[in-house]
Amino acid sequence: MKAHCSSPGETGETGSPHPPGPRSPLHQKHLDLGSGLGRSSSWTCCSSSSQIMGVRKSPLQTIGEEQTQNPYTELLVLKAHHDIVRFLVQLDDYRFASAGDDGIVVVWNAQTGEKLLELNGHTQKITAIITFSSLGSCEEKNQLILTASADRTVIVWDGDTARQVQRISCFQSTVKCLTVLQRLDVWLSGGNDLCVWNRKLDLLCKTSHLSDTGISALVEIPKKCVVAAVGKELIIFRLVAPTGGSLEWDILEVKRLLDHQDNILSLINVNDLSFVTGSHIGELIIWDALDWTMQAYERNFWDPSPQLDTQQEIKLCQKSNDISIHHFTCDEENVFAAVGRGLYVYNLQMKRVIACQKTAHDSNVLHIAKLPNRQLISCSEDGSVRIWELREKQQLAAEPVPTGFFNMWGFGRVNKQASQPVKKQQENATSCSLELIGDLIGHSSSVEMFLYFEDHGLVTCSADHLIILWKNGERESGLRSLRLFQKLEENGDLYLAV
Repeated sequence: MKAHCSSPGETGETGSPHPPGPRSPLHQKHLDLGSGLGRSSSWTCCSSSSQIMGVRKSPLQTIGEEQTQNPYTELLVLKAHHDIVRFLVQLDDYRFASAGDDGIVVVWNAQTGEKLLELNGHTQKITAIITFSSLGSCEEKNQLILTASADRTVIVWDGDTARQVQRISCFQSTVKCLTVLQRLDVWLSGGNDLCVWNRKLDLLCKTSHLSDTGISALVEIPKKCVVAAVGKELIIFRLVAPTGGSLEWDILEVKRLLDHQDNILSLINVNDLSFVTGSHIGELIIWDALDWTMQAYERNFWDPSPQLDTQQEIKLCQKSNDISIHHFTCDEENVFAAVGRGLYVYNLQMKRVIACQKTAHDSNVLHIAKLPNRQLISCSEDGSVRIWELREKQQLAAEPVPTGFFNMWGFGRVNKQASQPVKKQQENATSCSLELIGDLIGHSSSVEMFLYFEDHGLVTCSADHLIILWKNGERESGLRSLRLFQKLEENGDLYLAV
């Protein structure tokens, strides 16, 4: 498909060449924005580039050039980084920050693609980034950005001015994760140990050395507790705030959960009462957040091919990559899992998988997010971003639901007698399908993650050093028309034309 595209030069802010960006047979011409920050704010506008189709190496669900349900038909390419961009974090309704292996943090305007700030201070790659917003009672409404790096430092930045508030360099290992406990007005850093800090950046308390592996993920759970993923273990810690009898903070280890057989790759809260973990070998466990007991367990993801006899032993995938659970997202009804190259939807009420795409991408899916209107977005090592819609369908008897994906609460067992009532129930049950409605091809390398802005579109970051801001073409066209009429009205040309 032909489209008009404008592109900046092939050098970024530092003047060094960067890897190739989006490639297509589209006509390109140069454009440079005057943002007061030099060429780093340059961007590319491309119409209908989301419909450029690449050559597929495996049997994926494909979509034609006319992607009628895909709103993202324009894009801006943002250039400021000179290494892999791994992290995106939303600051407010119109700003976001990017960070990666070049050690730089860049703040962007999500509406215009303008580069607002550049934060320089780390000497090695950034390993974690979070925001620490002001409390509602605070008079000063400043947005803090916290970044951790392989240089064994954490830097606190003022997100409005790029001022370096403070550098913390007392760590004995790389901090791999950061978490804010807004209700307690503290933040946690996780490396080989777990540290608790206040807003003034005072170290309140810390654990002893936990593991050389380090903490890979942290989430807050009820009763002033947090759960930390350390290798294949989950460790529950309780924070003890100062009381009348004690003026000091403390952090206590209260329980270790040893049910995973391999390293835990993903950990998120499902709701206030439960959280979910996923491991390298495809173990998915849903936990009770109050008593830390196991609510659901699935040891592996099976191949539910119709050609296989369901009574036979179903073989495991040969490569652990194929079943590694890289990311979760959820809503009130479902847990969405990125498993290898596939996507799986587990319904919490029905206690079973209701939809799946075993080969959603050519390579591992790295990040997923639920959007409004029953839509799901996924990005992959293959460089693509795909939009899916969860649709209901009447499950036919000839199309058995792949119950073997999640052996939860007794579902999915291969025992013939136990599976009979389940099978009868599923023959009349309403299942769902994940239908591909959009394929966004713009990056030339692995897409690490993305952000969704309701009013400003989708932001993706990649190993190709680029950030792409995908725009709703119909909305952008309407905004351009509105601005044109406003300008004509201001100049009096509109009345003259009439």
